[in-house]
Amino acid sequence: MNRISALLDSARAATSLDDFGDDGFREGLERLVNSADREARLSEAGRAMFDGQCIMLLMKRLEVEDWYVRHPEIDEQQIVAPLVILGLPRTGSTALHCLLGADPAARVLRMWESMHPCPPPEAATQSTDPRIALTQRQMDMRDKVTPRMRQMLPSTATSPTEDQLTMAQDFKSQIFQASFRIPSYKDWLIHEADLEPTFVWSKRVLKLLQWRCPPNRWRIKCPTFSLFIDAYDKVFPDARYCMTHRDVADVLPSVADVYFEMHKPNTDAPDKRWMGEVNFEFCELGMERMIAFRDAGNEHRFIDIHFAAFQKNPFQVLERLYDFIGEDFTEIARQRMETWRREQPRDKYGIHEYDAHEFGLDRTEIREHFRFYSDRFDVPLGMD
Repeated sequence: MNRISALLDSARAATSLDDFGDDGFREGLERLVNSADREARLSEAGRAMFDGQCIMLLMKRLEVEDWYVRHPEIDEQQIVAPLVILGLPRTGSTALHCLLGADPAARVLRMWESMHPCPPPEAATQSTDPRIALTQRQMDMRDKVTPRMRQMLPSTATSPTEDQLTMAQDFKSQIFQASFRIPSYKDWLIHEADLEPTFVWSKRVLKLLQWRCPPNRWRIKCPTFSLFIDAYDKVFPDARYCMTHRDVADVLPSVADVYFEMHKPNTDAPDKRWMGEVNFEFCELGMERMIAFRDAGNEHRFIDIHFAAFQKNPFQVLERLYDFIGEDFTEIARQRMETWRREQPRDKYGIHEYDAHEFGLDRTEIREHFRFYSDRFDVPLGMD
């Protein structure tokens, strides 16, 4: 039995289900497994982690399909004009997403739903669902294995999260390269893969989550979308976009250091230089594609938010954002956002410190290379 068949059979056995839906996910799975087996330098624990993650994602895919088979009316749900936060990572987008998620009129993908989408949540029990406690235990375990992650990406089971795991259920997601050294998979993903079916799958999951648990005003966040904006637009043609900005010299080494923390449990030979290179390529290609998309008649669908302005006065920025999407910035939304901000101060778990040179990155060279981006969006550059 080959590796792919073994993973598929393990997922089938764990769920007693056998319908994975459209077979398009198999190419990504095969390329991912081949890349990890040949290139990831996995430790014994890392191999167990990798296989377990693949099986878990396959199980979620089986469960989603099963709900659609038993309740075909789910497909009648509509995802209308979502507000999508994209751009570069480490630009304040997580805090922005959390503030938007505090608005009771808005819907976000919560961490526990992302990890355990089935059975689909229900409005009456969404705050007491036992999967919240389960997810929190899983996250607490992560923090013990990688304690610096709390400084880098502070979150809880009920926090809004990126649309990475739903994409991963179609095996086309940057989430894999964040934990494993997989250069050939990465090259295929960003240069060859067709992401339109992946976003169709993501939409399928959002419909499922919305079905019994409104509201339906989605606030979605995922920097990865910058790489695949044309494919995303085909599936969500009425999306509105919020693009967050920051000095790339601050972004790149910070993301590379997140990768390093996530790689450490899976390999005895983490490749810091590769982490720097892969994130340099992501930022460069992502911003080139975003600029081309905006220049192709889509500028009116975007609002830009700069990191420094958001840190200084988030509510002034939020008022402008609500005006952009044509929705009321209600007093209850403001109050709940203020509560979240008060309870989640910046650097609550300590200051995230890193050294760009450890990842083969030079801050001066980064700024010069990314002038095409910083000049276009008037991004303030720091002083070293």
